[in-house]
Amino acid sequence: MTQQQTPAGKRPYNFSAGPAAMPEAVLQRAASEMLDWQGSGMSVMEMSHRGKEFGAICTQAEADIRTLLAIPSHFHILFMQGGGLGENAIVPLNLSRGGVADFVVTGSWSAKSHKEAQRYCTARVAASNADNQHTQLPDPASWQLSADASYVHVCSNETINGIEFQQLPDLAALGSKAPLVIDFSSHVASRSVDWSRVGLAFGGAQKNLGPAGLTIVVVRDDLLGHALEICPSAFNYKTVADNHSMYNTPPTWGIYMAGLTFQWLQQQTEGELTGIAAMEQRNVEKAKLLYDFIDGSDFYANRIDANCRSRMNVPFFLADEGRNEAFLAGAREAGLLQLKGHKSVGGMRASIYNAMPLAGVQALVAYMREFERSHA
Repeated sequence: MTQQQTPAGKRPYNFSAGPAAMPEAVLQRAASEMLDWQGSGMSVMEMSHRGKEFGAICTQAEADIRTLLAIPSHFHILFMQGGGLGENAIVPLNLSRGGVADFVVTGSWSAKSHKEAQRYCTARVAASNADNQHTQLPDPASWQLSADASYVHVCSNETINGIEFQQLPDLAALGSKAPLVIDFSSHVASRSVDWSRVGLAFGGAQKNLGPAGLTIVVVRDDLLGHALEICPSAFNYKTVADNHSMYNTPPTWGIYMAGLTFQWLQQQTEGELTGIAAMEQRNVEKAKLLYDFIDGSDFYANRIDANCRSRMNVPFFLADEGRNEAFLAGAREAGLLQLKGHKSVGGMRASIYNAMPLAGVQALVAYMREFERSHA
């Protein structure tokens, strides 16, 4: 089956960067099960996290995301709390061993990761694109990697700046033996992951996988068991893994909703493609439609180098920023929500995650074209 299109006039198109729009089919199923999950007599929100009912939900969700993202068996899947900002502390607490960690700073989120890690280890900037205002990615050949780094951190998609690694760096080819840590919060499940290049991946669920409150960590076996003494036990990856994400009461509703989203993703098709491959093709089409329109206009502009533009988060600017409020007001009237850019960047931003149908991007482009025609 293909992605359900939102009928005109039924629901607005929500371009929020996160918490973000979810697939309507997922919301409808959750609504139907809200008061009574599959005859249990309970809402998922009322279940014991150690009961058989929630145990079945969590086990299925873990199996589904492993299949969906083709996660190898030597990686653990952890359902945690704290979001991406929390993981900025939890990762160095678990992996740094109090030594050196390298950071590739490519925008707001990786800059925050670097700053937070300084509290727990020697956090070095191995590369940065600050000199070009985060509009290009630094060439991996130019990275100054530490010989003794415990890990190398990259944010593989910068939500605020709209910049994305189209291919993960091969640290071994760069002469580094350190594991690669990726913050894939804002493009998880939008494209495949080359797990042979990754030691740990983490992401908040609230952009592409579910509601805010759930954080997913995928960590390789050999990286467990090295937490600093000061690491809280609830954030020790080995403890969480040994207890199958149940050491601390997990975000049960978030896991349930993410599980429904995993199932929805598995059902998506584009021609002969299914699952993540189908979503990636769809995301390429959506992003191309929007970027092509922006590039063909003198009224709008995107400032990110074409070879590292994000498929998920598209920042753009009006040539006359005095028209910003009029643009946003008209967009709301047209059923196009939450297009205002992040306060640190300005302008506009359209986040076109997996749940955004092609029809939503087509509606946005049609509105942008009409706004340009009437205001140029």
